[in-house]
Amino acid sequence: MTAHRAPSPASPAPGAGVGPRPSRVLSIGGLTPLSTCDWPGKLVATVFCQGCPWNCIYCHNPDLIDPRVPGAVAWQDVMALLDKRIGLLDGVVFSGGEPTRQDLRAAIVQVRDLGFGVGLHTMGAYPRRLAELLPLVDWVGFDVKATPSEAPALVRAPGAARAMRASLDLLLASGVDYQVRTTWGPGTIARGQAEAAQAWARSRGAVGPVLQDVRPNGARPEFAAAYRSACLPTPA
Repeated sequence: MTAHRAPSPASPAPGAGVGPRPSRVLSIGGLTPLSTCDWPGKLVATVFCQGCPWNCIYCHNPDLIDPRVPGAVAWQDVMALLDKRIGLLDGVVFSGGEPTRQDLRAAIVQVRDLGFGVGLHTMGAYPRRLAELLPLVDWVGFDVKATPSEAPALVRAPGAARAMRASLDLLLASGVDYQVRTTWGPGTIARGQAEAAQAWARSRGAVGPVLQDVRPNGARPEFAAAYRSACLPTPA
């Protein structure tokens, strides 16, 4: 889901969000108060973490890539929203950007203390950080961008294949519920390449990987233009 940098919720009442203070280190680029698509079968709030080491050609949240951009939502505002949604939401999903770029442990503990489940979206860019978070989360949406041979060019990061492989293996060994997905469509990778990426994930032990269509909404103008051009019917 595309991050929303709209005005954040009202400030919390005195005493709300007592405990560790992730707001001192957590940079949040956007907050969706209600999402039905970020964790299959769950009603969640989605926290979009600022910063990503990869630069996917088709990224639909490019404003979240630069880690130097100041956060748009304070953590206490997230907690204020959650205080009002106890019993109404199933959980909170940390997305991005790449959320494992930041230290999410204190934030996750606070979310769990309120009784919410915790989901995580990741591309696997930081295997060691993912290993620290896996015991704290209930579900992971893992993006296999492409096969290891093709991923570095797609995400424009030379170490992507090694990190993706290590992170997927950690996830599959953890016992945490997950969904492995690969994005494809005009301007990205061909369907055959996406299916090859899914076959690679299955070879590592992944069950039920899914294909998802690329979303041009929110993408860079040059990608959106290329997508529209690719979708136009071929002249007779």
